[in-house]
Amino acid sequence: MSDTLYQIMGRHRVQPLPERKPSWLKVKAPGGANYIRLKSLMREMGLHTVCEEAHCPNVGECWEHGAATFMILGDVCTRNCGYCAVAHGRPPVTDLEEPSRVAAAAATMNLRHVVITSVDRDDLPDFGAGIFAETIRLVHERVPTCSVEVLVPDFQGDEAAILKVLEARPEIYNHNTETVPRLYKRARPGGRYERVMSIFRLVKRLAPDIPTKTGIMLGLGETIEEVLVVMRDLREVDVDILTLGQYLRPSNDHLPMDRYYTPEEFALLRTEGLAMGYRHVESGPLVRSSYHAWEQVQAAGVGG
Repeated sequence: MSDTLYQIMGRHRVQPLPERKPSWLKVKAPGGANYIRLKSLMREMGLHTVCEEAHCPNVGECWEHGAATFMILGDVCTRNCGYCAVAHGRPPVTDLEEPSRVAAAAATMNLRHVVITSVDRDDLPDFGAGIFAETIRLVHERVPTCSVEVLVPDFQGDEAAILKVLEARPEIYNHNTETVPRLYKRARPGGRYERVMSIFRLVKRLAPDIPTKTGIMLGLGETIEEVLVVMRDLREVDVDILTLGQYLRPSNDHLPMDRYYTPEEFALLRTEGLAMGYRHVESGPLVRSSYHAWEQVQAAGVGG
């Protein structure tokens, strides 16, 4: 472990939160020609993107590169996580035509790598796994050269649901860890840290050749020690790709931020992750799970 990282261990907040965001978190407002075109396309096809629903700071950059993360199964979540900007409540009736529209959009956009995610659908018998599987199959069918990454909910750890997705053969199976065990009850009341680890064990047992990926938010009140423990735990269950990014409070109704991590700290954590054996670590203030996903695939040598 580097001396610099060791020095900040045990400290939640290096300094009081500034009134304004640090310079490294300032991004250009979206509005380019490709952004406008893609936004229009999504509305025309009745599709949702997590880029918009979760208020992602990178939406302008990614959409200008012709990349987007499709959010299937509606835009209303059955869970109410303290950090998430997506609406929660009673979801609408499942749209069985959604997979074909996502595949059509991927073909229209001529994408090389598609990320598919969803809200939690604890109201469905298979938690939405069947729609995920159908979307994967149709994207592969419509765009054979396009790799598919799924960012799935936990499906309550249901083996049949997880297997259903894996049998559709996504190129990457991604499920976010989000935070450290101590903060789960407050930040992710519907989730369980132990369930996350058991899911990754299960995925590696059922489909050992499919790379796994996860993401962690920093700035909710965790310590560096806790982050490193989680990173080691994830390597113990053979997670291949890790993303680390800064938590940004969506509104005053969401969990407060504890601190801003500096770009240097993110760089140090990336170095630690690579030393632990991850194939690829994407670590930075603006990193989100699907940020530069197309580059992560290539860097990790897992398809694309």
